[in-house]
Amino acid sequence: MAMVLYLLSVVAANMASVHWQPLVIGGLVIPAGTVFAGASLTARDLVHDTLGTRGVVAGIAAGAGLSLVFASPQIAVASVVAFTASEIVDALIYTRVRHRSWLRAVAVSNAGGLVIDSVLFVPLAFGSVTAVPGQIVGKTVATLLTLAALQITRVTARTVTRR
Repeated sequence: MAMVLYLLSVVAANMASVHWQPLVIGGLVIPAGTVFAGASLTARDLVHDTLGTRGVVAGIAAGAGLSLVFASPQIAVASVVAFTASEIVDALIYTRVRHRSWLRAVAVSNAGGLVIDSVLFVPLAFGSVTAVPGQIVGKTVATLLTLAALQITRVTARTVTRR
């Protein structure tokens, strides 16, 4: 299930980037795929927990392949470059911090991954750095939302198990 969520978030990020206009909120330009791309970082951490390092490597390769299939050539190349670099950084950070706290590991690894992804993806995809701040903010919001949802799910599961 974690791998399916991960790959769906990658496809959704690419499809939104190709077919939807960016949002402009408070002067920030936020590419349409930003929230999905941010969610993919958390989903990748779930893949790590369920399938291990080999699963992560397989997921990154599959996500890169899906990017090539579902996006325009320019978006696909930008996505593959940024996605691969950011997911590797995210995985490395997650692996180092995971033993301390799951929630902290996801938050810290996502923070590193989303900055790398934004700094690489935006100029490669759109030929400008204008949307980098908006993409970072959007992915940060996505991370916070996915972390909140996962924490609620974990607390609920623990409560149901105890009954």
